[in-house]
Amino acid sequence: MTGTERPEDGAAPVRIVLCDDHAVVRAGLLALFGSAPGIEVAGEAGGGAEAVALAARLRPDVVLMDLQLGGGMDGVEATRRITADSGGAVHVLVLTTYDTDADITRAIEEGATGYLLKAERPEELFAAVRDAAAGRTALSAPVARRVMAHLRSPRPALTDRQLDILAELARGLSNREIARELFLSEATVKTHLGRIYDKLGVDTRAGAVAVAKEQRLLP
Repeated sequence: MTGTERPEDGAAPVRIVLCDDHAVVRAGLLALFGSAPGIEVAGEAGGGAEAVALAARLRPDVVLMDLQLGGGMDGVEATRRITADSGGAVHVLVLTTYDTDADITRAIEEGATGYLLKAERPEELFAAVRDAAAGRTALSAPVARRVMAHLRSPRPALTDRQLDILAELARGLSNREIARELFLSEATVKTHLGRIYDKLGVDTRAGAVAVAKEQRLLP
């Protein structure tokens, strides 16, 4: 995205809905888009469920979606519902401060057309909205680098038994409970866990689960 593209004269404006749980942030975005040529704010929502309802009623071109929305439906689930309900006709552009691999992966898997960070310059944000409205992918540079690094790095080669143990670990089971669930000895479970930690580059149970989620190793 170049940030210099402008809508053609006479073209219909890109209609957007803003979703952020902070009223001050929404007010700032409203003021910002008031200066954006060819972009019209059709509505604003303070939560995921409200954004889903507004998208269904207003049918905007783009929903600008924050990920962390306090209580209730989060931005990823709202993205999934908006994309599914509209058959992909309403595009979701994530605008957030979070750029972890897990957040990026979840949002894109659930249908987000783009993923931007709130540190973007206004002209880059405007260009991304226009790209999203046209169905083109829009990614902040740091996000694009993370996506490429994620695609280039091979997934850890865990055995089927190690994947089974990892899945039980994610359920919060203790070593004794995992051993009972999988008909193994507790010593065998501990051995497998040590190998899992080595392969994932972690040294705690929580770290193993976090990396497994980022690498999509869990069912």
